[in-house]
Amino acid sequence: MAVAKSSSSSIPVAQRVNRFTYAIRNIVAEAQRVEATGKRVRYLNIGDPVAFGFHTPPHLIEAVERALRDGHNGYGPSAGLASAREAVAAEYTTRGFPVGADRVFITAGTSEGIELALTAMVDEDGEVLVPMPTYPLYTAVLAKIGARARYYRTDPGRGWTPDLEHLASLVTPATRVLVVIDPNNPTGAMYSTSTRRALVELADRHGMAILADEVYGDLGYEGPVPPLGSLDPDAPIISFSSLSKAYLAPGWRAGWMAVGRSPRLDAVAGAIRKLADGRLCSTVPMQYAVTAALTGDRSHQVSFRAALKERAALTCDALKAMPGVTCVAPAGAFYAMPQVTLPAGRTDEDYVLALLRETGVLCVYGSGFGLPAADGFLRIVFLAPPAELREIYGLMADFTRRYLGDVS
Repeated sequence: MAVAKSSSSSIPVAQRVNRFTYAIRNIVAEAQRVEATGKRVRYLNIGDPVAFGFHTPPHLIEAVERALRDGHNGYGPSAGLASAREAVAAEYTTRGFPVGADRVFITAGTSEGIELALTAMVDEDGEVLVPMPTYPLYTAVLAKIGARARYYRTDPGRGWTPDLEHLASLVTPATRVLVVIDPNNPTGAMYSTSTRRALVELADRHGMAILADEVYGDLGYEGPVPPLGSLDPDAPIISFSSLSKAYLAPGWRAGWMAVGRSPRLDAVAGAIRKLADGRLCSTVPMQYAVTAALTGDRSHQVSFRAALKERAALTCDALKAMPGVTCVAPAGAFYAMPQVTLPAGRTDEDYVLALLRETGVLCVYGSGFGLPAADGFLRIVFLAPPAELREIYGLMADFTRRYLGDVS
């Protein structure tokens, strides 16, 4: 018997999707509309070094090519290739956070690792402490699993340092995890040793695990940053990193997580392994590049850090010279988080969209990272060549002067 079809009713969408936002990508739809009018758009919204002319190191490309030619194109172990896991474990151990290869998981970028860890540790209605501003992946994942983000303040007046008193006040019986992003996305901040130690001690005091997002750990302008776990190798810390940023291969989606040796994380490691089994494996050929990256030449990082330091100084100086704009100097990574003194009734999104439509410069509004919309923050990715950045900041300065009504 034929089944009657309805031509009027839409297929329903799951309610969880309504809780899910990701401003870094969402704003691209408006940029595409602007491009359709014939205006050039300068994309300063996504931290992809390759898109701005930085090149993946040749020995990593060769490792992947060799893996492909040698037939390593089938499924791999769910936790990752032994050689890659051993390389990650050795890297952490050498840097003061001893981890066994059996506590390492190779993931489809850091993003998958974060989602696996949060899914393993946080039940529906559980709470996770995330910095404000935060990288929006965390809040997107928490929305998807039905958990709650609690934002702890970071203070731009103190270099975006976490407000430890405010952080402690947010802890409840439902709190499960503290997220620490250092070096920081979206602010470019780096935390002092005393602040990092205080974060570890606070988490330990309240029985929380720490997710240490250390993707930019090799991109401090003055050199690599030690893992957070090196301050206390027995603390319940899970560290994340990848090939995306310091190894200039974001499209390969090759990342890893290292679950600290603390027995308090034994059940968590088991849960992550179970979840990893359910998605089979991360991309196998790229895992050969993990080994090549962590055991091979890293000289490209010296020039990359120098390039970022130059761009950071140029960016901060140009932004601070604009009317009504302040900026905290970044110390690592390739982001700045300036603040615009907005007219009454305007939001950060209003400013960012107007900037895009008039000049073609695309940034991300600060409320997409959890900040109040009226505060006027935005995130800038400063990976473009210095000459192009100067041109972009000239456009921003002229626009901002008009937007704020400053014609002096």
